[in-house]
Amino acid sequence: MYLCIMVKNEVLALVDKGEMLPLMEEFYTIQGEGFHKGTAAYFIRVGGCDVGCHWCDVKESWNAATHPPTTIDTIVNNAAKYSNTIVVTGGEPLTWNMAPLTEALKDKKLQTHIETSGAYTLTGIWDWICLSPKKNKLPQGIIYDKADELKMIIYNKNDFKFAEEQAAKVNKDCILYLQPEWSVKDKMTPLIVDFVMKNPQWKVSLQTHKYLNIP
Repeated sequence: MYLCIMVKNEVLALVDKGEMLPLMEEFYTIQGEGFHKGTAAYFIRVGGCDVGCHWCDVKESWNAATHPPTTIDTIVNNAAKYSNTIVVTGGEPLTWNMAPLTEALKDKKLQTHIETSGAYTLTGIWDWICLSPKKNKLPQGIIYDKADELKMIIYNKNDFKFAEEQAAKVNKDCILYLQPEWSVKDKMTPLIVDFVMKNPQWKVSLQTHKYLNIP
């Protein structure tokens, strides 16, 4: 019993350091959203999120305890077999220290992308940061200055105001996207199209992987 507790504590310590991560799933597919849509990429989905979006389509990622702590070496070696472009998503990946993972990925000359709400401190070395703020838990720190794209999910009309508020905080080179939440896409897409035509600094993002019926 004592040995089991020791092993568990050692694993938790490694997770806290980012040397192990609660891995929900990993898969090779086509990036369906934002600037890199249509690009082949290897996705690493990390468990753990307390942002609590009611429309989240991967709620099974929220509880980190249900996903096995996996060593960085295992994750990186799997990723390197498939693609030069690695997308880290969640859950909320910045719940954990991303520095060890990204350092190992960069050692293999891989491109590192992250999809994050920004709710926790930015860690890691990133070639591309997709920031998708949520009202429940707003972005922290320098991530507004570092974001390469801002992806705002539009669930209702009030989200357009929130999108404009968030766009005012990002750097001038950040690409601005409005994306309909999938369950209300038929209702919100026409409103997004109209908004973008009136505000051409924005672009439309769609979840093209869902239209293509791929992961």
